[in-house]
Amino acid sequence: QVQLVESGGGLVQAGGSLRLSCVVSRRTFSYAGAWFRQAPGKEREFVAAISWSGGSTYYADSVKGRFTISRHNAKNTVYLQMNSLKPEDTAVYYCAAAYGTTWRGVDPDYWGQGTQVTVSS
Repeated sequence: QVQLVESGGGLVQAGGSLRLSCVVSRRTFSYAGAWFRQAPGKEREFVAAISWSGGSTYYADSVKGRFTISRHNAKNTVYLQMNSLKPEDTAVYYCAAAYGTTWRGVDPDYWGQGTQVTVSS
C-alpha cells in the first residue's frame, strides 16, 4: 500500500514563504509527483507537477514564478517551495503521485491527507 504524508503547512503573513514536503511510503515504482489545493467552497485545483527524473515541471498560471516543485528520489520526497505567498493561496494542499515517469495531466493514483496553508493579509 502506498501512503503519502504531507508536512510543512502553517500560518504565514502575505509575502512570506513556506516549504511543503511529501514523503511517499513505497519506493518500488516510478511516479510523477504533484501538488493540488482546495480552498473553502472551491473545487480542488492543480498547482504543480514534476516528472520522475525531475527534468520536467508544470505549474498553474496562478503560481508560476512564485512556487517551485522539486523532488529527492533517494528520500522518496516531493517538495513545494512557496514564495511571495498571497491570501488567495490559502487552502488545503494535497500531495499526489501518478504511476509513470511523466506527468500526463490525469487524475493521480494516490493522494495524501492534505496540509493546511493559511496566508494572512
